[in-house]
Amino acid sequence: MTTRLAAIVLIASLSTAAGAADPTAPEKFRVKFETSTGDFVIEVIRKWAPIGADHFFHNVDQGFYDECRFFRVVPGFVVQFGIAGDPAVQKEFGEKNLQDEDVVASNMRGFVTYAKSAAPNSRSTQLFINLADNPRLDQDGFSPFGRVVEGMDIVDRINAEYRGKPSERQALIERLGNKYLNRRFPNLDYVKKATILKEEATENAESKAPAEPTAAE
Repeated sequence: MTTRLAAIVLIASLSTAAGAADPTAPEKFRVKFETSTGDFVIEVIRKWAPIGADHFFHNVDQGFYDECRFFRVVPGFVVQFGIAGDPAVQKEFGEKNLQDEDVVASNMRGFVTYAKSAAPNSRSTQLFINLADNPRLDQDGFSPFGRVVEGMDIVDRINAEYRGKPSERQALIERLGNKYLNRRFPNLDYVKKATILKEEATENAESKAPAEPTAAE
């Protein structure tokens, strides 16, 4: 296992209890992320990872990702986020873990995937966006559920000055939230607001999206 892959595995929650199913999400939907760097849009393809897609839809709808910091940014690899700024919110949402899913789409640049530990069924709230093609993650069960279709240049500009250092204190982030991060890592970029785009907005944006890639073999 590579050092980078080991880091992604280790910084996700170690709890393995799988929670109840989320409400079913649309087969395809888009989420706009307004961030301190600019805006980007993620398109979710539910058939790639239905459990992950449903959970993401629910969490965005509940405002979970609002004010989340991008606490791990490794240029040429990934941008990671998904620990709530409010510890009480993290405790509520972070206790629900997801069943593992087959890898249908490969971890290519711009694709969005849940972080997880080496334990089974350990996906929860943490996500990463691939900054490069990372197909080696496929064999370890990292299942993409969506991709950035607008604003990948914004994702590339997310502040990387701290690289993975904040993630080394993940327990403190979960216990103290943004109060800790703002004090120790004041220049972290962050999500201002994540919003599920209305159907008409999604339809209008279809023509701007790149062609849907071939699923991983």
